[in-house]
Amino acid sequence: MDFNVKKLASGAGLFFTRAVQYTGEKLGQAEKTELDAHFENLMSRADCTKNWTEKMYRQTEVLLQPNPSARIEEFLYEKLDIKAPSRVTNSELLGQYMQDAAKEFGLGAPYGSTLLTVGEYERRLGAAEREFLQTSAISYLTPLRNFLEGDWRTISRERRLLENLRLDLDACKARLKKAKLAEAKAACEGEMAPDFQETRPRNYVLSASASALWTEEVEKAEHELRVAQTEFDRQAEVTRLLLEGISSTHVNHLRCLHEFVEAQAAYYKQCHLHMQDLQKELASLPNAFAVSSTHSVAMPSSASDCVGSPVETDTLKIEEVQAPATGTRKAKVLYDYDAADSSELSLLADELITVYTVPGMDSDWLIGERGNQKGKVPVTYLELLS
Repeated sequence: MDFNVKKLASGAGLFFTRAVQYTGEKLGQAEKTELDAHFENLMSRADCTKNWTEKMYRQTEVLLQPNPSARIEEFLYEKLDIKAPSRVTNSELLGQYMQDAAKEFGLGAPYGSTLLTVGEYERRLGAAEREFLQTSAISYLTPLRNFLEGDWRTISRERRLLENLRLDLDACKARLKKAKLAEAKAACEGEMAPDFQETRPRNYVLSASASALWTEEVEKAEHELRVAQTEFDRQAEVTRLLLEGISSTHVNHLRCLHEFVEAQAAYYKQCHLHMQDLQKELASLPNAFAVSSTHSVAMPSSASDCVGSPVETDTLKIEEVQAPATGTRKAKVLYDYDAADSSELSLLADELITVYTVPGMDSDWLIGERGNQKGKVPVTYLELLS
């Protein structure tokens, strides 16, 4: 118990000395040992690295898992060292709903068969997303987290220790300075008792001269200063090596960034291929809109045929096609399309065009008009508007 009390008292005294020194520096009443410019630059660079790494880490987490509740759940599983259960992606869940709906609506109907096909590809997209999330977490998120929770904590701990040793060093310098001033004053004024308010209490022999006592105090202060300077220099070197290691951290994070980009590129490429395959399959399925549109304009077209319509069922001449009085609709273009010949109309994504059908057309195509231009356009490239 006696040892603990002494240790507690020593720690409290050290804390008080550092607090006094720190307060004096802030008030401009105490000198402060300044670090060299190179060391300051290293610390500034380390702080910058930590701040931006933390921001990128948090935002990457949001990108990979937008749901905050899911992120908290994964964090708890990780801290409890429990394997997190497999989570279904939104695309996989949507695909499952589509396939279940297709069975209810009937697989023989155009809507049901299309839902079944789209649902399958949504599930494929979800599987690709799951693989991308796992790859990104391993190759990019984990190295960033390891830096923040490992290397940076070590650097912060050593920097705090260096700051404490600097305060001790400056306190020793202040004590030595006061002791030398008191020694000079005692030498000038002759015998005088030591001022215990100026230095730490000592078991001095009161019968000795004041000058001899201050000389002894100066020697002790110089010894403490040398010890403090040695500890500070050693800690400064340790901290410097850790700060210089930030360059290696940048190299490692650069490699991880390349891997993250490669994972993103592979994921988006796979999604693009899936969507291209889906478009091809949808083009081969019966199109209910084209059939209904044909019925809706059949009577006006037939009437026009009776008066000599130039449109023929075997060969469609675009320049002779006339828009029906009813049955036209607006459509939004989903993707760019380059016309294969003069009978087709080139499209730009997100533009609006007028579409309609005429008797004898393939159900996968419509007639599109944009100003004075018109031509055949593929249905799969359009989103029909009401």
